[in-house]
Amino acid sequence: MALIVHKYGGTSVGSPERIKNVAKRVAKARAEGHDIVVVVSAMSGETNRLVALAHEMQEHPDPRELDVVLATGEQVTIGLLAMALKDIGVDAKSYTGWQAALKTNTAHTKARIESIDDQRMRADLDAGKVVIVAGFQGISSEGNISTLGRGGSDTSAVALAAALKADECQIYTDVDGVYTTDPRVVPEARRMDTVTFEEMIELASLGSKVLQIRSVEFAGKYKVRLRVLSSLQDGGNGTLITFEEDENMERAAVTGIAFDKNQARINVRGVPDKPGVAYQILGAVADANIEVDMIIQNVGSEGTTDFSFTVPRGDYRQTIEILTKLQDSIGAAAIDGDDTVCKVSAVGLGMRSHVGVAAKIFRTLAEEGINIQMISTSEIKVSVLIDEKYMELATRVLHKAFDLG
Repeated sequence: MALIVHKYGGTSVGSPERIKNVAKRVAKARAEGHDIVVVVSAMSGETNRLVALAHEMQEHPDPRELDVVLATGEQVTIGLLAMALKDIGVDAKSYTGWQAALKTNTAHTKARIESIDDQRMRADLDAGKVVIVAGFQGISSEGNISTLGRGGSDTSAVALAAALKADECQIYTDVDGVYTTDPRVVPEARRMDTVTFEEMIELASLGSKVLQIRSVEFAGKYKVRLRVLSSLQDGGNGTLITFEEDENMERAAVTGIAFDKNQARINVRGVPDKPGVAYQILGAVADANIEVDMIIQNVGSEGTTDFSFTVPRGDYRQTIEILTKLQDSIGAAAIDGDDTVCKVSAVGLGMRSHVGVAAKIFRTLAEEGINIQMISTSEIKVSVLIDEKYMELATRVLHKAFDLG
């Protein structure tokens, strides 16, 4: 008998019929003798609806109260799934985040998990119950409802799998695994049987929507066996995220192409070229809990420098406002930006042993007349920032250039 954590996203529980299908899938796994913990998201579209309601009340919703509102989405789903399981003869019990003792820090709407007390859940598992936990939420050190940010249900599932020492964490989505790129953009994309954690972390961080980056980091840290499967079809082994490379096989230079529309470029122009200027700029942005991604600094000949970086598109206006207030104190000539950009990335462990990957990317884009605004590289990835209108074209030509179909 194995202990398995199932996670179902909003599409998988998007209607009463789909919730009943999830219940059948869980019941089948339970009948095979496994202990099952289920983590669910809110029904598809529900979180957006709740956010819209909050904005009707307050232009900038209070973070604590917003978390109270958002957490209700998953609470509905856990109750409905518990009812669906009971209706087909499977004993089940639902848990909100605080009932599951999932403790977080106090960063409302972007909280991070600090600990989980699994005692109550283990008692119910030992009693033969299916445990159903609301994803995306927990309770802060101050005793308030907290949420983990978009995609946080994946993180909840992996964290619970780690705390319970589960044999496997299975992430059920509307796709049957991890693909070389989004098949909606490139129909020739193929599903990968396995992908390394290192590659998956890069793919998730670079825009692949299959898994949330924090969940992959969590899985890697606690060595949680992770598998991506489809909740909309039966059979298939999905994609297993592995810890080890296959040493018996020569790896392709590039494993997959990822893209991310959720990007905005910020430019701080003409600041004095002196020690500490980068901290003055990025420190203020970090204090607002805004993540910075790609960074470029261009030193001029007149003792000044231009500083450019990217932030999530939703944080674009706030970042511009923060830096505009600092403009005089940092001595910047101008603050501007662009929120119509996107990031396209090539990822693969094979880059370690294949030279010329970056050059091939630049040549391929140049042949299509696509201008590169920023470049970021690591040992296993190359990312470029380009105009958003070229995103699909860039993805298709790079996928073809590296023979990923």
